[in-house]
Amino acid sequence: MKRRFLKFLTFTTVFSSLVLATSCSDDDSKGNGTTEPPITEGRWITVAGAIMGTTDGVPGDGNGGTVIYSVSKEDAKDPNKTISVFDNGYVVPSARTARLQSSEDGFTFFNIAYGGGNGGEFSKYIVRGGQNFSPTGGVVSIAQYASANPRWVKLFDGDKTGVAVNVTAPVVKTTEDGTYINTRGTATVLSLDMQNALISATKSYEIALSAAEEAQGHHIFRLDAPVLNKAGNKLIIGTWMRKTNTATGANQPEFEHLGSKSVVVDYPSLENPTIITSTVGFGDTSGYRSFNSFLANDGSIYQATQRDAGGSHILRITENNQYDNNFVFSLDAALGVTNSYIENWRYVGNGIAMVMYTHDGAPESALSGQAQSFIARVDLNAKTAQQIDLPYDPDMYLFQYQGFVVDGYDVYVTLAPVGKDGNIYIINSQTGAVTKGAKLVNKPGNHFIGAF
Repeated sequence: MKRRFLKFLTFTTVFSSLVLATSCSDDDSKGNGTTEPPITEGRWITVAGAIMGTTDGVPGDGNGGTVIYSVSKEDAKDPNKTISVFDNGYVVPSARTARLQSSEDGFTFFNIAYGGGNGGEFSKYIVRGGQNFSPTGGVVSIAQYASANPRWVKLFDGDKTGVAVNVTAPVVKTTEDGTYINTRGTATVLSLDMQNALISATKSYEIALSAAEEAQGHHIFRLDAPVLNKAGNKLIIGTWMRKTNTATGANQPEFEHLGSKSVVVDYPSLENPTIITSTVGFGDTSGYRSFNSFLANDGSIYQATQRDAGGSHILRITENNQYDNNFVFSLDAALGVTNSYIENWRYVGNGIAMVMYTHDGAPESALSGQAQSFIARVDLNAKTAQQIDLPYDPDMYLFQYQGFVVDGYDVYVTLAPVGKDGNIYIINSQTGAVTKGAKLVNKPGNHFIGAF
């Protein structure tokens, strides 16, 4: 899918479950101490690559499928090593770019196929190095509930559960005389037992906004990126909002958001959907193909916005499952850019996050037509951000990126322009220092979408 970076008015292995003890207070200066995240000895680093579509393919579209290849940490860190994922990798079942997950220790890999005849099928693999991924357990399809193009993530509950979400195409409702009532789709939330490859629960419902919002045509177009709260009793689900022109019944591409919104449901029952609204962010909270919300050390959930009128924000949802409108983090303000767009990001511990983003004025790729991506180290406590010193390129496209490996203070990322060779880079989460690792061999039109 070609992503167009539109202005608002036009349109880990993560360890966020590892709740680390740090000092905190009621103000924004939380996490003054640091605790080193766990180090997994002997873990694999799995590199994922997306293949350009074969029919009318556009470089960087990822519509030709996904391949994965795993190496040891030692090899991943070695700049003298070469990894040829596209020649030697394991082809993941998926017609288009797969939505991938890995266990917290990197020894198990999870996938739900995206599109095609097997779209919606969940599968699990034991990582054995190189192209060796051994299927384990059963295969279960969630397509009838979450479509053949499911949007899902795993919860950080010891790799037990995945959650998929879906909204059917919104339907415009009017009275018999044609007076507009509202626009709604049917939302489905599904929990998946990843240990036994079983659907644990599924609930479907229409999720209403306020009467005033619905009367203006506002509605939920998409759900994505659920996250489990600290108490383990609520899921927070991101939303992508749209608006119907109430006079014509058509989609209204230019509109003013009424604040960033999330859906909160009871867990594990998946019942009682309610909506919470931020007055800090005015964009969507659904992300794209990666996690977009994380449970942090301080017990709060941090969530990024996209298509935000004031550039992307990172919002805070406290343990009472409400937005903290006193916490204001603007990526524009922190970096000194305009109309920033957080493409994907990862909380890496101790109040620090790695953010992949673009912004107004970024070079546009002549190859893919996309705006260039960058990576910044963000300090959520200090509300600062600094661009990481990396070999950037106008063809660097990170919108479809999915995987960061966090191992101690090391954050592994794959970085290469579309169709060009690149490297694994290891970023120190505390200092932002960068170490160049193994070489990644690319092919025309292809790109790398993560380390797991």
